Amino acid sequence: MDYYTAHGENATFIAKTYYYTTTALRQLGSGSDGVSSVSVNRNMFETIVRDLLLERTDHTLELYEGSGSNWRLSKSGTPGNLGSFEDVLFANNEMQDSPAIVAVYPNFRENECTVGLSFVNLTKRVLGLAEFVDDSQFTNVESTLVALGCKECLFPMESGKSIEFKSLHDALSRCGVLLTERRKTEFKSRDLVQDLGRLVKGSIEPVRDLLSGFEYASGALGALLSYAELLADESNYGNYTIQRYNLDSYMRLDSAAMRALNVLESKTDANKNFSLFGLMNRTCTAGMGKRLLNRWLKQPLLDVNEINYRLDLVQAFVEDTALRQDLRQHLKRISDIERLMHNLEKRRAGLQHIVKLYQSSIRLPYIKSALERYDGQFSSLIKEKYLDQLEYWNDDDHLNKFVGLVEASVDLEQLENGEYMISSGYDPKLSALKAERDAVEQQIHNLHKQTANDLDLPLDKGLKLDKGTQFGHVFRITKKEEPKVRKKLTTQFIVLETRKDGVKFTNSKLKKLGDQYQKLLEEYTSCQKELVARVVQTAATFSEVFDALAGILSELDVLLSFADLATSCPTPYTRPDITSADEGDIILEGSRHPCVEAQDGVNFIPNDCYLVRGKSWFQIITGPNMGGKSTFIRQVGVNVLMAQVGCFVPCDKASISVRDCIFARVGAGDCQLRGVSTFMQEMLETASILKGATDKSLIIIDELGRGTSTYDGFGLAWAICEHLVQVTKAPTLFATHFHELTALAHENAYNELSRKPNLGVANYHVSAHIDSSSHKLTMLYKVEQGACDQSFGIHVAEFANFPESVVALAREKAAELEDFSPNLIISNHAKEEDGPKRKRVCDPEDMSRGAARAHRFLQEFTALPLEEMDLKQALQQVTNLRNDLEKDAANCNWLHQFF
Repeated sequence: MDYYTAHGENATFIAKTYYYTTTALRQLGSGSDGVSSVSVNRNMFETIVRDLLLERTDHTLELYEGSGSNWRLSKSGTPGNLGSFEDVLFANNEMQDSPAIVAVYPNFRENECTVGLSFVNLTKRVLGLAEFVDDSQFTNVESTLVALGCKECLFPMESGKSIEFKSLHDALSRCGVLLTERRKTEFKSRDLVQDLGRLVKGSIEPVRDLLSGFEYASGALGALLSYAELLADESNYGNYTIQRYNLDSYMRLDSAAMRALNVLESKTDANKNFSLFGLMNRTCTAGMGKRLLNRWLKQPLLDVNEINYRLDLVQAFVEDTALRQDLRQHLKRISDIERLMHNLEKRRAGLQHIVKLYQSSIRLPYIKSALERYDGQFSSLIKEKYLDQLEYWNDDDHLNKFVGLVEASVDLEQLENGEYMISSGYDPKLSALKAERDAVEQQIHNLHKQTANDLDLPLDKGLKLDKGTQFGHVFRITKKEEPKVRKKLTTQFIVLETRKDGVKFTNSKLKKLGDQYQKLLEEYTSCQKELVARVVQTAATFSEVFDALAGILSELDVLLSFADLATSCPTPYTRPDITSADEGDIILEGSRHPCVEAQDGVNFIPNDCYLVRGKSWFQIITGPNMGGKSTFIRQVGVNVLMAQVGCFVPCDKASISVRDCIFARVGAGDCQLRGVSTFMQEMLETASILKGATDKSLIIIDELGRGTSTYDGFGLAWAICEHLVQVTKAPTLFATHFHELTALAHENAYNELSRKPNLGVANYHVSAHIDSSSHKLTMLYKVEQGACDQSFGIHVAEFANFPESVVALAREKAAELEDFSPNLIISNHAKEEDGPKRKRVCDPEDMSRGAARAHRFLQEFTALPLEEMDLKQALQQVTNLRNDLEKDAANCNWLHQFF
């Protein structure tokens, strides 16, 4: 196909998105019947397909072939089911990720929702089911979609469009997946066992037992099977595996945490080291290692032994440089075995795919002998994990059988000429045809010689033999030679054409031999074709062997990649000590942010982080903008994530208590396109933290409460901190500009806290130095104990070269406000204090009463069924709550300051 066309809205979309102009459009027809059209050449078509199916997740794609009024659908694809577009997408590109399609079947009862979820990974041929109860933020659904790398989600059409359904819809769209509504009747499990019996390997009993444990997930799986049309493709039969997906198998990460920690690549990254994936991807195999790393980063481990087993292997490769380099050299020559097998099973493969598998197979003995040479402290682990496995799969019953098949059937000598052919000795019929064809070729050669003698012309130089022209085999002489032999030409030969490049002629003998040769060539080609199909079919039976080898090699590739990263950084990474979630602390000495330190021209200043139970489990971090608060709290999250993936971490020393979840509320990016303000987005993300976090999670919060008034923001931040300290009890890093929050850390801040065991609230600040004479601010990027004693907003404005008059006025107004602070809440002690900022202190009893009343207000507010009220009702209820609070505040100085 040389070019493609799109029409109507699609044409306008393509013109604007990919050509950046509507001048690419032309109008077909006129007036109201007119339709716009755009032409797309092959290169642009591939670019569009790649963008729509791999980058964006908001379109499906259909390609029609035909002419006139006779058109048929030839290819279709969605971000979850790349389907027939795989050959276009991955002809010249590696496959970064294997997409999954998920179906979600929610069942709402009173205040909770039971979610039935199933998924299919079409590349790996895996089906999975899960069923769980979720909260109103759908935090479990979101973290499952992230872990599975879901690109498309099916869910039942809801005619009523209830409030609950809307919040599920919002949670799904936060994950950036294509939402596909299907009729509710498709979510049924009738005939499911029978259908799965045809798709799944092995006997039907375990499948039946597995399905009996689910109420809604089997309905979701039924919808998936019909949507992905798995039963329509016979190459799927008996090739799928099915599993129960356990939400607690991996650390849970929602889309906000993935964004905050820059885990995966983004189109806006300035360079590859911007994301953790880009930095860590030093894999050598063609695509397999890359995909496994992508999956591991979305599925960090929770089992201490599993994590340590990965770390042991990385340590072995870090310590033995020769082994690491040797293995990486061999892995560079390994093809993408998973994709090759996928093509074989789909019957889309040819001999070149088999040759690539063969070339990868013959590297395995080298990999095995490199591993055998290792005799360090982890040699028993390497033997058990890799050598025994390679020994098993590389024997005469498995891989050697395949190698033998290829060596017997493929003409390996022809590979140097870039030809993939079946060896003629492989099949008697092919051998006979080749012998006949060679004999005819020899006769033609003899005739060529004889004719040259007859015409008295030098062979090849004077008389040439052309084959494969429109006339088949012909003789050709230059126009210059033609007058010498004109007489013989006209009497003994048939002249076919005279052109610039010479005169072409033949005779009956050459014509007869040429026709014979052509016939034999066609028979030979068709025999080759049959044999190729047979060899491909036989090779496809080795799928179990190659699946196992792909698993071993891609894992080896990623662990070697981790070791390469750990040793090649200017400051090497270190192995973390891992403890279970119930014990140990999170201690990172000399920690750095791996992506920031990898940027050009950055001299990174390391910091210590001590999240210690009972002492500094909850840290409030204050300090100036641009002082490094955000980088510090993110680097803690990134270090924990890297450790649980099984990688060394950028620290001098690290000890990490395993976390089941990382929640991050970092940076306020407005989502106006979805009609969500910065503040609302912040509240939604914080709500999912309050509902989803446990004492085994890690919470990172940056600048909470900025999108509303100072008092509201501070009140919310205080209440959220208090909830996290008293109820959630998770290790938390809370970066804030509300310096008043640091009062939480004083043991006697209010009685309610002091009556409980000390949960470990500690103040830290990022340091900055102000020159007393010039008022110039210097960031020191060091995290130190204690609260920050002043705000630096005006200094930062100076940094940004604000006009001097504006800065002076700002200082004046800030001073006025500080003097204007209600006298009620400034103790005599604070009045006497000189210094840049006065501390507002209240009577602890007063503070305790006020905080308890504020807490009650927030509980009453969160209990309001706002979704079911219209705006007027909601405002009325909130006003009533506020009025009650204001009355109570009259007797409480601490509360009074907020009105």
